[in-house]
Amino acid sequence: LTLLMLIVATIVSFIGLVVWKYELLDMIVWAVSLAVAAVPEALPAVVTGALAIGMYRMARRNAIVKRLPAVETLGSTTYICSDKTGTMTKGEMTVRRIWVYGKEVEVTGTGYEPKGDFISEGKKIDPLSIESIYQILLASLHNNDAKIEKRNGKWVVKGDPTEGALKVLAYKAGLKETYERVGEIPFSSERKRMSTIHVIGEEYVLYVKGAPETVLLLSNRIMINGEIVELNPEHCQKIIEVTEKYASQGLRNLAFAFKKVEKKDMWTEEDEKDLVFLGIVGMIDPPRPEVKDALKLCERAGIKVSMITGDHKLTAVAIAKELGMFKEGDIALMGKDLENRSEEELLENVEKIRVYARVSPEHKLRIVRALKKKNHIVAMTGDGVNDAPALKAADIGVAMGITGTEVAKEASDMILADDNFATIVEAIKLGREIFENIKKYLAYLLRCNITELVVPLVASLATLPLPFTAIQYLWINLVTDGLPAIALGVDPPDPDLLERRPRKPNDPIFSKKEFLLYFILTPAIATAVLIYIFHYQISSGVLLLEARTTIFTAMIMTELLLAVSTRSLIHPVFKVG
Repeated sequence: LTLLMLIVATIVSFIGLVVWKYELLDMIVWAVSLAVAAVPEALPAVVTGALAIGMYRMARRNAIVKRLPAVETLGSTTYICSDKTGTMTKGEMTVRRIWVYGKEVEVTGTGYEPKGDFISEGKKIDPLSIESIYQILLASLHNNDAKIEKRNGKWVVKGDPTEGALKVLAYKAGLKETYERVGEIPFSSERKRMSTIHVIGEEYVLYVKGAPETVLLLSNRIMINGEIVELNPEHCQKIIEVTEKYASQGLRNLAFAFKKVEKKDMWTEEDEKDLVFLGIVGMIDPPRPEVKDALKLCERAGIKVSMITGDHKLTAVAIAKELGMFKEGDIALMGKDLENRSEEELLENVEKIRVYARVSPEHKLRIVRALKKKNHIVAMTGDGVNDAPALKAADIGVAMGITGTEVAKEASDMILADDNFATIVEAIKLGREIFENIKKYLAYLLRCNITELVVPLVASLATLPLPFTAIQYLWINLVTDGLPAIALGVDPPDPDLLERRPRKPNDPIFSKKEFLLYFILTPAIATAVLIYIFHYQISSGVLLLEARTTIFTAMIMTELLLAVSTRSLIHPVFKVG
């Protein structure tokens, strides 16, 4: 555009001085006005303004973007790796079943209200009368860091939702915290378990809760009907069957075990061996209703989604199927299987894997890197301290605003204030909208500027007088170009914006077809019409002042019509609302 402006200014000035004998000062003023009109000086302001407004709109929809460039990157997202618990699901855990060897108990009640019954074989029972269930309830209550509070008439959990559900389970049985905690071996995604040590009477008891397969490996005994017996292969097979049965029903499973330990200054993982297996607790975390629609939008938008969870594979697959994101031919992969796959094997199948189960933060990082090698723009969610590397490696790191740690939030590009998957999709839609509006602005402004440059060039080559004065050029640039262009920067999107394929970041803003249409064909037609009007006026003997007024008015009307037509770069003007 700058080169074109210099060529036009040189040619027109030369013809004006030689043919029309204009004053040198007048031609200098005209050339400067042409330069001012040709340069889209509002471009930085409009782009920055569009991104800033986009950040504001996203914040109103619970997506807090920390960096301006991330707004545009969101619109190019092709793959979302999302946590399951609390993001795709409600994060409102409710214990539905307790299994101990020889007995299964159903638990009633909803949410975090500490009211409910324990039903076995169709009859209400006292759970405290069954020793193994009583021990599970004690472990649920004491091996727990959550708090249950009543706010504005509603019971809510302060802390981890899973631990909140376990504490509610104990409250339903009428238990209260009574035993002092004197030690702890904390949970980690690698350990997949948490242990606490309590003083009960004069004894020290270690309670363990964690993934069933992990707790089972650490156990060598089991409590049956109140008696502790050696754990044999038959017991193990039954435990695995129950775990898989509950998982296939979409229940999240936790196993419990305990043992008596010696008094120490500090307990370690060595103390977690030779445990007494107690049983399994199955809890439900229903999917968010809005996530199903959000996943359908992703499918139409060409965005692939994978679920990443620390839960059992069957649990994750059951939830994925309920959400409609796991279909025939899709793959579910365990974290341990991911470790055993070579880089080539992972790259071969990474786009087919819809569910990752029993995953650690290190696995997340490997998944992100594999997807980026397949040229995907990846959005990855995370909430823990160890998720930070994966969040930084992703093109868009998304931290949880409610359950996320400060480290995760610091490493992310965007924070979900409501921890909701649907908010990510809404942010992607807004990202696309912002890019589309910037494209509209450029299409409109450059078409107008090219026309403004070509009209005087053609007029001079046709030995016509200058069609515009310097002040008319400045008026067109300031008023006619500027205000509609700014409006296009915040224009509502096309209804089908999310039904288009994601834009590749390295793609040019305009395709070859668009370049030909917007910057050659449109200016050519507009120039031909305007020059015809001007030539007709001059040849008809109209005063130059009147002819300039006519072409000036025609130019303004042309640009206003272009502004209306640019409101959609896909649909015809009569379909734009």
